[in-house]
Amino acid sequence: MNEVYRQEKKFFMNRIAMQKLSQRLEPVMLQDKHNGPRGYSIRSLYFDTLDERDYFEKIEGVSLRRKIRLRIYDPASSFAMLELKQKEGNYQKKRSLKITRADAVELAAGNYGSLLRYSDPFASECYGLMNRLCYRPKTVVEYRRKAYIAKENNIRITLDHQIRATEACFDLFCEDLNMYPVLDPYNGILEVKYNGFLLSYIKNLVNMADRSELSVSKYCLARSAGLKFSL
Repeated sequence: MNEVYRQEKKFFMNRIAMQKLSQRLEPVMLQDKHNGPRGYSIRSLYFDTLDERDYFEKIEGVSLRRKIRLRIYDPASSFAMLELKQKEGNYQKKRSLKITRADAVELAAGNYGSLLRYSDPFASECYGLMNRLCYRPKTVVEYRRKAYIAKENNIRITLDHQIRATEACFDLFCEDLNMYPVLDPYNGILEVKYNGFLLSYIKNLVNMADRSELSVSKYCLARSAGLKFSL
């Protein structure tokens, strides 16, 4: 199990501003090793309770809340990451565990017993939580990301765009999911993550960007769009 504990801020940005910020960050920050000319793809399957508890707690701004998801970076992957994000005041704690593709398929079908085969206590915690509160798969979200890193204070700047989702199919490994956009294609999301404080030279670069702070997550954007389409 891997654990990260840091502050996290999110902002709306238009694609032109994102490109300008990317050009400013490249000379002063390390690029994520997965970055290419267009960044890299991320696909996540989110779980929520039968009464949409995590969704509404995020919308209502509850200070202590959680989010459970499976994440992959390639539909051909032999594994997935099971992740639990917990909001604690101004900080986010993210714990993750690598699980096999077969076990991820089981989780996507709502069968959580495979987690009991893992010796890591985090797997048992997720098993208990997802069964006790009746978590079920809710939506798949996919987007492209470009990421920049500074080792000091574990700083990570990400630029996400082409954000799409589906609630019609929860097959995380499907090569061709039929997805709909949940954000205008000319806009994207900037995420600023760090421990302690943000270094001044990076803060100044980010402050130069044309952006507005975002109070909802990609999961909430996807669910809001899905709920609207279902009316």
